Amino acid sequence: MAGNLEQSLQRDIDRIRERITEMSQRVGQALRVAVKALETRDHQMAYAVILRDQYIDEQEKEIDRLILEFILRQQPVAGHLRFAYSAIKINADLERVGDYAESIARQALKFDQPLPESIQGRILELADMAIPMLHDAIRAFTGRDTDQARRTIEVEDTVDALRSRQLSELVKLHHDGQITYEILDPLAAVVRRLERVSDQARDICMEVLYMCTGEYAKHPGSDVFRVLFVDQHNSCRSRMAEAVAQALGLPDFTFSSAGLEPHPIDPATAAFMAGKGFDLSHSPPKAIYQVPNLDHYQVIVILAPESKKAFPEQPQKVVYLDWSVADPSRIAGSPEQIQAAYEQTYRFIQQHVHDLVQAILGRNQTESK
Repeated sequence: MAGNLEQSLQRDIDRIRERITEMSQRVGQALRVAVKALETRDHQMAYAVILRDQYIDEQEKEIDRLILEFILRQQPVAGHLRFAYSAIKINADLERVGDYAESIARQALKFDQPLPESIQGRILELADMAIPMLHDAIRAFTGRDTDQARRTIEVEDTVDALRSRQLSELVKLHHDGQITYEILDPLAAVVRRLERVSDQARDICMEVLYMCTGEYAKHPGSDVFRVLFVDQHNSCRSRMAEAVAQALGLPDFTFSSAGLEPHPIDPATAAFMAGKGFDLSHSPPKAIYQVPNLDHYQVIVILAPESKKAFPEQPQKVVYLDWSVADPSRIAGSPEQIQAAYEQTYRFIQQHVHDLVQAILGRNQTESK
């Protein structure tokens, strides 16, 4: 009798592993086709990826059903229960990667002209690192291979560095007039999505380590609350907000700022903030695409209406706040009038930052009780 129960348990586990492997193959294929559609400007290929995403969603639901039935029927404990828990998380990770493939395909629809060879080569280089990471992560899961999981996690730093370099190159091309913002924006989105594929592969590997060892590794930065301030040029309002927020000295927060088209810090802004005790003269401006781990930010604060176009698709897990306020660096008038404009914007930002931080701290304290 015990032998029959053990066989039944193993059959269920093997079935779940097979379905997750099939899911990963379908997701990996969708990524490859989406990148190929971008490379060849094949809109029909891109539409195929978009339309087939529903099959990935359906497959995710079917796997979830299998896992829940396994839990109810087998009443697993210890390692088998960890397997079920990890399988649910990995299934969700794969569905998310399917969403990234769909997003890349949608970006591919925006191109009718060939991409510059240098840009195309960089994107293919990133894809050739991120997609194999995903397959290696699934092999670690199906084979319960902790060494494979750790090796795969180590690749993520290389992918992150490549992502940052590619985004910097794209921004430079835009500044040099070689590509328009209409080209920069979708290409940057593709680069970010491919980097996120490696993030999901890392997460899968962490689940493998938990499944095999019972020790749950904390995701990098998971205990930090990230807030990004965005305006047009990252030369005045967003820099003021970042300085005010960082001055709070909160160890569990990361505050950053960026702009659509970064310009050096405005001299009048630097002088005003120096009078408040802030030195902004040595920090370089950043484009949105140069913000490390952009997809990990929980709050994005818009300080200029023009900045909204940088976020046409708002992920559900990100809170977008509109703090649009007058840009004092554009005020014309007497020195007294300009100073008054700066004071008004500064007080506005200071109060809003204080209220936001208190709200976050209050919520976290409530959740921890």
